Order: sequence, then structure tokens, then C-alpha cells
Amino acid sequence: MAIRASGISKSYGNRRVLRCLDFEAGDGEVIALIGRNGVGKTTLLRTLAGLMKPDSGQVLIDGLDITAEQMYLRCRVGVVLHASMLYPDLTAEENLRFFFQLYNLPAKPDAIQNMLAAVMLDKRGSDLVRTFSRGMQQRLSIARALVHSPSILLMDEPYTGLDQQSTSWLDELFKQSAAKGKTILFTSHDLEHSLSVSTRADILHRGCIARSFQSTELTADRIRKEYHELNAVLEKDVSA
Repeated sequence: MAIRASGISKSYGNRRVLRCLDFEAGDGEVIALIGRNGVGKTTLLRTLAGLMKPDSGQVLIDGLDITAEQMYLRCRVGVVLHASMLYPDLTAEENLRFFFQLYNLPAKPDAIQNMLAAVMLDKRGSDLVRTFSRGMQQRLSIARALVHSPSILLMDEPYTGLDQQSTSWLDELFKQSAAKGKTILFTSHDLEHSLSVSTRADILHRGCIARSFQSTELTADRIRKEYHELNAVLEKDVSA
């Protein structure tokens, strides 16, 4: 298994977000993590990425505990979060050059230009990131996460701000990455689109993975029905 989480729990004060959560992801899987706002999707991604320590439980990447193998984890995993992790007062080229160097990779001009071209920013490489639109920053943030050719991608709302052309590009990236055996876990509020690009959909509910569906297992309508039924149960519990 590329990722294996066992018994993960995380609380913020008295609010328990993750509850003894178990999660596995294999090579070549594209997994859509679905759930209403505040259920812990971002917390789970940050925990799997080693950016947040769980209160209990264990996360393994390729069978290695991430708390003891931080350097290995950094080389294996690419992360896209709500915060772009970009430097707004640097140009797009300078940002990518910095991240190439951060991973001890040669920051060759051709490699930087090719990466900018891949995210349709080759004509804006000399511009400061603070002048970019939200969608442009998102594309550059994805490029940043791909600098070191990670085999695992953890992406929180990666489609945010993307236009139709950029969305199609990211769809293709998911497809090609899965074909190469890479593992992708992403969150999205767009249930319909999430199901169209994933090989598996996991519903996060009340701090654990409540349902897990293969893309060929059920129809999209059935998955949506399960999703809304779980939300209805949660709303009933809250109002009781």
C-alpha cells in the first residue's frame, strides 16, 4: 500500500474531528474524498502529508512511519492545499527555481520553462505571482507540487479557480498519473466531477470513512444517494 493510516484521531480542543480513522490507498488509485464542510477532509490530508501530527494512530507511506521518515516522505509526496505555498513577491520562474533547489534538483531553465508550459503559464514566467489570478496561482501551486515528480499527490480542492481548459488539463494529469502507478487523493465540493475523474470515492462522515466505492461498483446516482443519506443522518443527530 502506498498509504496506510490506522486508528487516526485528531481533536481541536473539545471538538473531535477524526475518530480512529482507517484509510488505505494503493498505487494507481485516484480517490475522491467527499464530505460536507468541517468533517475533517483537510485535517486528514494534512495528517497524511505529515504536516499535522495526529493525537493517536499511525500513518505509513510505503510501509514506513512518516514520523520517523520525514525526508523520505518529503521526496515521495506532493501537496496542494488551500494556501498556495508560493512566494507572491517572486516571479513564477523564481518560485519554481526555489522549489527545485529545495528538493536538491538542478533548476535548469529548460525544466522550469517546460513546467510553466505544462500549466499554461510559460508567457507569464517573468511576472510576480501577486499579479496572478486565483486560477493562475492554483496552476502554479500544482506545478510546485510536481517539481520533484512525487508518486503520491494529496490535493485539497485542486480545481478551485480553474477554468474549463485548466480543469481538462488537471483531469488529464490525474489520468496519466494513475496510468503511471501514482496515487492521488483529492477533495472537492463538486460531487459530479469528482466521480467522473476518480477510480474510488470515499465519504468522510463523523470522523471516519463511512463509505468507500469503486467507480465501477455503483452508479453516480447511487453514490450521491448514499452521500445525502449520511448527511441527513448527521443533521438529524445534530438537531436531536
